[in-house]
Amino acid sequence: MESETDEMRECLIGCLRPRLKELIVVDRVLDLIDFIENEQKERIRQKARNDGDISAADYLINAVVQKPHTPGWFTAFVDALNNGGCNFAADYMQLNLPTPEAEAENENCVRLIHLLIPSLADMATETVCAHCFSERLLTEDERDRITAEIVNRGRRSGARELLRRIIKCPPGWYSTFLQVLKDTEHHVLYNELTGNEGSDKKPSLKDKPIATRESPTSAESCDGTESMEITVNEQPMDQSTDLYAGNELPSNSEPSQPDLYASSELPSNSEPSQPDGSALEVARSPEKEITLRDYQMEVAGPALEGKNIIVCLPTGSGKTRVAVYITKEHLDRRKAEGKPRKVIVLVNKVPLVEQHYSAEFLPFLKNKYKVERVSGDSQLKISFTEIVKKNDIIICTAQILENYLERANSGEDEGVNLSDLTLIIIDECHHTQKGGVYNHIMMRYLKQKHKNKRLVKEQKEPVPLPQILGLTASPGVGGATKMEKAEEHILRICANLDASRIMTRRQEEFKKEQRKIVVSVEDRREDPFGDVIKKIMTAIHNHAELTPTCDLGSQNYEQWVVQKERQAAKDENQKVRVCAEHLRQYSESLNLCNTIRMQDAFSFLNKYYEEEMKKKTAPEEEHKIQITDTERFLFNLFKDNKKELETLAKNPEYENDSLSKLRTKILHEFSSRDEARGIVFIKTRRSAIALNQWIQENSKFADIGVKSAYVIGGGDQSVVKPMTSAEQKDVLKKFGNGQVNLLIATTVAEEGLDIPACNFVIRYGLVTNEIAMIQAQGRGRAEDSSYTLVEVKNSGVAEKECVNEYRKNMMNKAIQKIKSLNQAAYEKRITEFQIQAIMEEKVRMTKKKQKDIKNESPSNVKFSCRSCSEPICTGDDIQIIENMHRVNVTPQFRKLYIQRENTTLQERLLDYETNGFIACKNCGQRWGSMMMYKGIECPCLDVKNFVVNLNGKKISKCTKWNEVPIKFSAFDYAEHAINMTMSDNSDDDETM
Repeated sequence: MESETDEMRECLIGCLRPRLKELIVVDRVLDLIDFIENEQKERIRQKARNDGDISAADYLINAVVQKPHTPGWFTAFVDALNNGGCNFAADYMQLNLPTPEAEAENENCVRLIHLLIPSLADMATETVCAHCFSERLLTEDERDRITAEIVNRGRRSGARELLRRIIKCPPGWYSTFLQVLKDTEHHVLYNELTGNEGSDKKPSLKDKPIATRESPTSAESCDGTESMEITVNEQPMDQSTDLYAGNELPSNSEPSQPDLYASSELPSNSEPSQPDGSALEVARSPEKEITLRDYQMEVAGPALEGKNIIVCLPTGSGKTRVAVYITKEHLDRRKAEGKPRKVIVLVNKVPLVEQHYSAEFLPFLKNKYKVERVSGDSQLKISFTEIVKKNDIIICTAQILENYLERANSGEDEGVNLSDLTLIIIDECHHTQKGGVYNHIMMRYLKQKHKNKRLVKEQKEPVPLPQILGLTASPGVGGATKMEKAEEHILRICANLDASRIMTRRQEEFKKEQRKIVVSVEDRREDPFGDVIKKIMTAIHNHAELTPTCDLGSQNYEQWVVQKERQAAKDENQKVRVCAEHLRQYSESLNLCNTIRMQDAFSFLNKYYEEEMKKKTAPEEEHKIQITDTERFLFNLFKDNKKELETLAKNPEYENDSLSKLRTKILHEFSSRDEARGIVFIKTRRSAIALNQWIQENSKFADIGVKSAYVIGGGDQSVVKPMTSAEQKDVLKKFGNGQVNLLIATTVAEEGLDIPACNFVIRYGLVTNEIAMIQAQGRGRAEDSSYTLVEVKNSGVAEKECVNEYRKNMMNKAIQKIKSLNQAAYEKRITEFQIQAIMEEKVRMTKKKQKDIKNESPSNVKFSCRSCSEPICTGDDIQIIENMHRVNVTPQFRKLYIQRENTTLQERLLDYETNGFIACKNCGQRWGSMMMYKGIECPCLDVKNFVVNLNGKKISKCTKWNEVPIKFSAFDYAEHAINMTMSDNSDDDETM
């Protein structure tokens, strides 16, 4: 009976978790719970310090419900909440719930506080804090913490801490807080919160912004360190994403994950922004003076006259500094003229938001102008529209602006219009090409520009458009092999950016070229490990009757295998499909064997087969998952060769020459420089992790002071666990300050990393295009930096690098040729490309509309398991949550899958969590994740795990749901909850 009671209490806490996370103040409660170990308590405290109460409360709840339970654990938890001043949370635990009306009213009060945080932060915090304490809105401990916050970081930060605390009080706190504001003569704030704008009472001095009554240093601190950060979803609109469709709640820091809950622009929690140490330091330091070199002033010239230009300067030549100077002059000029002014800086990666904010725009402009940054990695949610209104300079990821331009265009809400902005700076503007988010933004600009021409002819007022400034180190040639095509590619980018000129540094002013070294490698004299892998692959070819047309392990072979897998899934040929899947893993192990150690390749294969065997083992003993003859053959084939592979992997005699050359190169760089700091670029995430592990395990590297770390991408398309943006940021910060001096990176670090002390770059078996080559070379900023290319078998990097050098020279010549055109000829070509782009866009939109017409009946689409081809469901069974997550909650579907735990998938937001996945009960194929949505388990499907049959035609290549031209019905939470309740009741009746 006790265990059943505990289970019910766990279930209760699970249902209430979203609300408890909002209401628990961790430092009040933690010490009052005696059944949590001290070590665990310290981890929770650390979480609270680093990530705030919401995240720490999640950890606290996990510790509370952790088994085995201590007798009386539930009562002890409730008592701790009561004694710790979290009475509202305790009421929920005891099911003393407020009425829906009272709860809704309380939430509205919380939202109102969030909306007015910019104004409320200017209150006389010490006085308000004292009154709140006397009115029992704050405990003594909280009062002391707020006082310490005021002393350490200023009144505005103290005000935010105070507001964060009081909104967790039981309902009724709002009216008490209003009375406190009235008693402390904050009449303007009182009027704002009550909506009483017509008060005749004059505001007191306390209502004025605190910055006006403090020293300049304090004012700088207020403007800089206390600036709010905003989280908004960065998923593109064409993926049916709506940022603020329902109740908006804070997301975790993973930028690639869409935000499931949205609301009317206001958060239900009040987690304050936590600027990192570098931003805090910058905000408190005096403003710097901008000085440009002659060549920088020269390239900035046309932009200072208000013209649209592209600044094309080599990495490390100060493009961003030029942009800061242009921004300042632009704002100064428009301010003097009494004109509106608003600058937005667009970047294509989240880490660049913080870099531009902390390193460039804030240090130089913080005293005169309000600078803010916004990205999917920020913490506090308020409306992006409001941020644009309240600040002079906004640095953000491009997708955020595109989403809000679309909102304004669709009339959904106020959004943001191009006419609201006066200068747009586009970083890495060579991405302004077809399909990119930069291009979507600029297409809106070009359409309006050409509409304005018509309006002028009709003697109507044109819509104001912002000035455009593009920044790039290399526009590239777009794969051109002839000068004419290279010119066309660059002119198209100029046209897309509506650039009147492309500005470069004069050839004679370029700094000395880096030392470039190409290290060629020798083939292994013997490769017994690779021979065994190839023998296994040949056996699989024979079993599946496949005949490859290219070298095993090559890039062409991998493409061939992928095509075979897709075709076999479409044809329901499970023998070929599963063989192709396994061949792909062996091909990857060959690549790892040629790039890293044999033991890394073996470890990868061994882990893959362990995971595959787990798939074939059902959680319940009574259920048996089907294993086909082909799968049994593949498992036995690896098992028969496993011992030999493991033995060979341990023999250093057969290691690849590439690795030894890389070791020699790294040792040389660190032993020949006083302070070496370098980056090794590598192709895959798995090889980056393995290479870092190899370096850390090799004592020779440690002896000469090598401190390595890896940085990989944040998307979850890979089987390797992605890095969160917070983890990326932490590694890059350590690399910048010297705690890490060797960075192992995938292409995620090619663009935008600003590390002045980096003095060598190695591309290890990785070459893409000429833009990436120039970007990678540009990571070495220090004097006497070197750029090394290490050959790896089957990579063809030496040949590709030669092609890239040719393209780089062609690009430079093409740019010079474009610059030599007279202005009339240049503008004629630009206009032609713009009109062509607009026409192509119209054709695309027409095709899209025609495609959307197909969105009639979900019953026309059927889904079958990609592995065993069993029919699963139709489109009628699938519903969509918040325009984003496709779920199947039908009773019939529930019988088809098993649920597994997945320790790498732990993503908890306020109203949902995912910590497991669902798999086919028949064959073990993964289908998606199990998502807890507002207390209801919802199987969330991933379309890439199914074969889609649309009107009798099979589609095997769907990787995203927006590729399925069907409009699914919206998930009805209330109806489903009622059905579940009725079902539970009927089950109870049967048992009675």
